[in-house]
Amino acid sequence: MSSKKNILKLLALADVKINGSRPWDIRVHNPKLYSRVLSKGNLGLGESYMDGWWDCEDISELIYKLLRGGLRDKVRNINMVISWLIASILNLQNKSKAFEVGEKHYDAGNDLYKLMLDKRMVYTCGYWKTAKTLDKSQEDKLDLVCKKIGLKKGQKVLDIGCGWGSFAKFAAQKYKAKVVGITISKEQVKLAKKNCKGLDIEIRLQDYRSVKEKFDHIISLGMFEHVGVKNYRNYFKMAKRCLKDNGLFLLHTIGRNSSVKSGDLWYHKYIFPNSMLPSVKQIATASEKLFVLEDWHSFGPDYDKTLMEWHKNFNKNWDKIKDKYDERFKRMWNYYLLISAGSFRARQTQLWQIVFSKNGVEGGYKSIR
Repeated sequence: MSSKKNILKLLALADVKINGSRPWDIRVHNPKLYSRVLSKGNLGLGESYMDGWWDCEDISELIYKLLRGGLRDKVRNINMVISWLIASILNLQNKSKAFEVGEKHYDAGNDLYKLMLDKRMVYTCGYWKTAKTLDKSQEDKLDLVCKKIGLKKGQKVLDIGCGWGSFAKFAAQKYKAKVVGITISKEQVKLAKKNCKGLDIEIRLQDYRSVKEKFDHIISLGMFEHVGVKNYRNYFKMAKRCLKDNGLFLLHTIGRNSSVKSGDLWYHKYIFPNSMLPSVKQIATASEKLFVLEDWHSFGPDYDKTLMEWHKNFNKNWDKIKDKYDERFKRMWNYYLLISAGSFRARQTQLWQIVFSKNGVEGGYKSIR
C-alpha cells in the first residue's frame, strides 16, 4: 500500500480528509508529505508544516480529532524507538543539561512573550472558573495558588521556575510575602528583577538542585515538565529538604495519561529540549514516603482556552516583532500553540495542581477551588 493510501486510511478513522472543505481538513501542497509523516511521525508532521508542505484552517481542531480518533497509538516509527532508548540510557535532564531549555525556549525574546502573554507575563495555564479574560484567568490562578498554600504575611516562599516573576510579584504585593524565585533562563532573570524591583523578592539564575535553605512554602508552576523521570525522586527530596515541617508544597504541572520516559520528538527539537510530561503514577511513586498528598486538582481544559488566547495575541502582534523572526518561526510557533491546545481539548494532556505536606495537615487539608 502506498504512503498516501496509508495516511488516508488513518485519517478516515478521525474524520479528517485531504483537501476537504472543513476547518480541520488538511490541504496538501507537497505530495512528499505522506512518506515523510510515515517515516518520521510527529516530527515529520511538524517539520512539514514548518516547511509549508501542508496547511489547515484550524490545526487545534485537527489535532483534537486525530487524538480522539486514537491515531497516536496507531502510528509508530523508528525515531520514536530511538528516542525511548536514548531516554532510558541517558539522563537528559541532568544538571549539566538543565540550562538548555532556558537558552533555547525561554530566552527566545522577552518581546515575544510580552506581546503573547497576559499583563503579568504568566506562562502557565490560567484558571477560567469565573474569569472572562486572559488577565483575569491568570490573576485568579495566582490567587488560587496563594490560598491553597495558606500564604500569610511575612512568610518566605520558594518559587521553582519563577519565569518573569509573576507569582513572586503577586504574592509580595497582595500577601506581603517574601519570595525567592529561581529560573534557568538568563532573559527571565533580567526582566524578573526589573519587574520585582522594590519588593521583598530575590530572583536567581539557579538550578533547583542547588537550593539549600528552608522555606515556609514551596510552589512550582509549569517547571516540573523539564525535570525528567530520572530526577523526579531527587526533585521531591530537594523540596522536602527545603520545606519547613508545617509548610505546604504546591506542584502545578502538565501531565499525561500514561507513563513514558521521553517526550514528543518535535517538541524536543524545536520547543522544549529534553522535556517530558509526568504521569499520575510517576508523581505518586517519586513522592512516596517523602510527602503526604493532600489535594489533587485537575483542570486541563482551562489550558486549551489559555493557549488559544496566546495564539490570538501572538498573531495580533506579529507585525511588531516580525523583523526579529522569520516566517518559518511564525509557522513553528503557531503550530506549537495550536497542537498543544488540541491535545488538552482531546484530554490527552492534563493540567494538575497538587498540594503536598511533609507530615499531614492536622485535622485535614481543606480543598480550595
